[in-house]
Amino acid sequence: MTGEHAPGRTGIVDAHHHLWVRARHPQPWIDPVTMAAIDADFEPVDLAPMARAAGVTATVVVQSIASEAETVDLLGLAADSTLVRGVVGWVDLTADDVVDRIDRLRVARGGDRLVGIRHLVQGETDPAYLDRPEVRRGIAAVGAAGLVFDLLVRQHQLAMAARLTHDLPEVSFVLDHLGKPALGRPEMADWTRDLRALAASPNTTAKLSGLVTEVARSPWTPGDLRPAVDHALDVFGPDRLMFGSDWPVCLLAASYLRWVEVLAELLGEPDAADRALIWGDTARRVYRLGEL
Repeated sequence: MTGEHAPGRTGIVDAHHHLWVRARHPQPWIDPVTMAAIDADFEPVDLAPMARAAGVTATVVVQSIASEAETVDLLGLAADSTLVRGVVGWVDLTADDVVDRIDRLRVARGGDRLVGIRHLVQGETDPAYLDRPEVRRGIAAVGAAGLVFDLLVRQHQLAMAARLTHDLPEVSFVLDHLGKPALGRPEMADWTRDLRALAASPNTTAKLSGLVTEVARSPWTPGDLRPAVDHALDVFGPDRLMFGSDWPVCLLAASYLRWVEVLAELLGEPDAADRALIWGDTARRVYRLGEL
């Protein structure tokens, strides 16, 4: 069964995927041995057939390296695409001219597709990185510019992220990959507590994405993912959750269609309104895709 034939799963928004051509933007985080499945170039032409088969009609592409040049190229790709409707890019949050940097991106080709900014917080070693005044100033500027800030954090950084979202209520935050829960490990108890604390901030939403690569064992089963999905539904609710494929990173553990089908299985049979929220309407609202 594919998404295009599944009742209630048409017009899907994929709120999280990546694109890269390594000759233009090297991806040094990809290990060619352990990550051979994604040690390749991925372009819109590669995404389109899978998205169409899954019932996806709009997507949000997300930055993968700390580079404004990459963001400019992603905006250009979005300008040429009827599928890619939004871009979550990157700027240096600690710069004195964050507003000017965002303005320059907006006047670039495809700049009207810029919907958010993300920083690879998961790679920061400072346990108080998001508490830094200069970082918070930059994130506040992102919000003031009408953009969403995507939170890419690991489980142990969730409490820090919760402080940030509480202290900056004027900024709209989206948690990527549910904060990378320690599926099948004792630390899941900490994730459960800290995700609830983060969800207490009404200015946050979260992506049901990136879970298949967080399972501690292989092969994984849908049951391995259920505790995370169930808890996210409990603390966020359907109106603050959105589907994301995390393609092509998901290929390390599952195909695009496999993740769509597993998520549908885990969500069960919500009513039509809740189903519409998770599979598209939340992403359209939060990223303002309807305005593009």
